[in-house]
Amino acid sequence: MNTKEQLRLLILAVLDRQPEHGYAIAQAIKSRSEGRLSAKEGSLYPALHLLEKEGLVESSEVDVRGRTRREYRLTDAGRTALARARGEWQRQTQAVGAVLGGV
Repeated sequence: MNTKEQLRLLILAVLDRQPEHGYAIAQAIKSRSEGRLSAKEGSLYPALHLLEKEGLVESSEVDVRGRTRREYRLTDAGRTALARARGEWQRQTQAVGAVLGGV
């Protein structure tokens, strides 16, 4: 799984809990990873747009404290893709762990 695929997985995982706008998605990734991971604007929004084009997320404009934001939510296809990606991620981390000697 390359970096772009990892970002897609992280976005889908964040949206699995609840709909969010872009900045909140980036903050959730940073917070849940205890600051170890970040989603830069230059990669986050193109990934969101691609996920939307693929039908894995959908968006709408919502008012957040007087500001209009684009909020993203997971579709049924997105939930299915997330489940597949989680399985693939687990297989890959197990394989890397085996090569590293159970680290």
